Amino acid sequence: MPVTTLDPNTALILIDLQQGIVSLPLAHPSAPVVANAALLARHFRAAGKPVVLVNVTAGAPGRTEAPRRLPSQLPANWADLVPELAPEPTDIRVTKRSWGAFATTDLGARLDALGITQLVIGGISTSIGVESTARQAYEHGFNVTLALDAMTDTDATAHSHSQTYVFPRLGETGSTREILALLDA
Repeated sequence: MPVTTLDPNTALILIDLQQGIVSLPLAHPSAPVVANAALLARHFRAAGKPVVLVNVTAGAPGRTEAPRRLPSQLPANWADLVPELAPEPTDIRVTKRSWGAFATTDLGARLDALGITQLVIGGISTSIGVESTARQAYEHGFNVTLALDAMTDTDATAHSHSQTYVFPRLGETGSTREILALLDA
């Protein structure tokens, strides 16, 4: 279902748009994804809506069959947000140590305290950080909107699967332009 509405109390969440992640080999070039995310952030701030900037500094400690993708020694700037996001002092900053932005943080409580009812989500990786955050947001009771052109993945098949099969079951999907048209209306 295409995006139909934005609640009066909507926040933007941008996942893992940080130096180490955007420099990975991605299914789509990171520049347009980052540009769309930055455009959303500027418009949300201008509308007085909360902007949540999430970065990741570690993975969950559990054992997995798949090898971990991150090197044991990360570069010093690995978790630094990309400058295009132009973080503002009013932005909510969240550092996670799991795939989703809710599981290892107080994000749910912070959004509840602000009376937020809907979340617009974008970032990298579509099938990991974005999808996990969207699932957790949906389970928390938020209306979820996913900005399809403000995200990409390290795996094109996983990206397509999330956008085609998972996201329509968690909320509404739309382009940056469609979301901004509703925000600016």
